[in-house]
Amino acid sequence: MTRLKENDVDQIAATIADYDENLLRMTGCSLKEIARLASGKGADYLVDRSLQVAVIPMTCGQGIIGGFVESVASIITYLGVKAFITESSDAGGVAEAVQRGSDILFMADDDRFVAINIKTGKVSDNGEATGKGYVAGLERMCHGLAGKKVLILGAGPVGSSAALALVRFGAEVTIFDTILTASERLSSTMEKLGCIVQVETDLENSLARHEILVDACPAENIIQLRHITKDTRIAAPGIPLGVQDLGAEQLAAERLLHDPLQIGVATMLWEVL
Repeated sequence: MTRLKENDVDQIAATIADYDENLLRMTGCSLKEIARLASGKGADYLVDRSLQVAVIPMTCGQGIIGGFVESVASIITYLGVKAFITESSDAGGVAEAVQRGSDILFMADDDRFVAINIKTGKVSDNGEATGKGYVAGLERMCHGLAGKKVLILGAGPVGSSAALALVRFGAEVTIFDTILTASERLSSTMEKLGCIVQVETDLENSLARHEILVDACPAENIIQLRHITKDTRIAAPGIPLGVQDLGAEQLAAERLLHDPLQIGVATMLWEVL
């Protein structure tokens, strides 16, 4: 799991309304609607307003990221669900959350970021949820993906989740990863599920042949200005952003879907409701 930095998340709470407005303009859907679509819930699904979410600070590994739990709680609250940050961390935070009657727990260490509904046993992992959420947003941004060619950069948890979501939308999927065995492993997994994805070994060639991209890798500046056309659409859950600065400026208004936490956290919440 990519480790965020404080400056990746410290403005989320203050800017989330503007973020949602931009998301609506870009995709035609709000953050809540994208999370609902990604989680497979119907338009008539009603959120139980009595639910309470506890966000638990975790000190293990490299420790707490400044502003992280506050940002997660702000996203959940913005979506209309009550959330609080536990005063205690780690196991003490879990105990506090349960004692205060929480229904859902959010917590992250160096390896996993999960949401757990302790009443139903549902668990959502951020990697899988982020892949689903970004593809749901990309599908809206592209006015459908059926029959369209999509390149995924990165065959890790987010890219793997995105691949399955893209295939379910009817896209023709190609995978590129700098570690060829990772791409081949994902292709084999997809084949066992009855889904065919292509493996690409030449990054430059694959970028030249695709205008719809999912950037699910942690490499910077792999998508250069020369790779961007008037029809390019990019969903970029990867941190840091893999699009060259000039390209990002050209795409930002309507054709680049990118944030550090919002779509992933929203989808996690909706998956465990």
